[in-house]
Amino acid sequence: MITVHHLDHSRSQRVLWLLEELGVPYEIRKYSRDKATMLAPPELRAIHPLGKAPIVTDGRFTLAESGAIVDYLVERYGEGKFRPASGTVERLLYNYWLHYAEGSAMPPLLLKLVFSRVENGPVPFFVKPIVRGIAQKVTKAFIGPQLDLHFRYVEGELAKHEWFAGSEFTAADIQMSYPVERAHAAGVEAAKGPKIAGYLERIHARPAYRRALERGGP
Repeated sequence: MITVHHLDHSRSQRVLWLLEELGVPYEIRKYSRDKATMLAPPELRAIHPLGKAPIVTDGRFTLAESGAIVDYLVERYGEGKFRPASGTVERLLYNYWLHYAEGSAMPPLLLKLVFSRVENGPVPFFVKPIVRGIAQKVTKAFIGPQLDLHFRYVEGELAKHEWFAGSEFTAADIQMSYPVERAHAAGVEAAKGPKIAGYLERIHARPAYRRALERGGP
């Protein structure tokens, strides 16, 4: 039996969704973030040394990193579904978006989150204007333009075909869902385009997506 070590409001929601799409039985062990730090609890380190979600155990295997987990589950349980055939253009696109999600799309989103907390976090009153000024300057000069660049690119790519790897839904769409949803929820202007909006509507309408939310929570 596959066990998903699931952290609330995290990337592990994608793993639940993929398992629902695959129709593979699994169990969930839920963990909650520390309310003060929003970090994962130390109990996750007993499963994997980094103590971050998602983590999946399947027999003797313990896997971390959502891209590696998605690749493993599709390879072992997909039976040819949710991944284009080898040697096709669609397979190249699939591999690209599978890695782009965490390698390129997520870093500026994480920086936005970090600098937002720096800007609004508790600091001594006499340095608060300085801290806020630095955070705002970094956001305006670097983070904002990077987010605009990436999500205008995503909007443009989705204008070429309905799904990230072509005309068919694949696990690359599951992997890309997290950065796209995060950018949209964070109010990134470039993530409000009609093609991204259409993509979000399509994934939210999938029965497996809704089942994963019911099991894993928002």
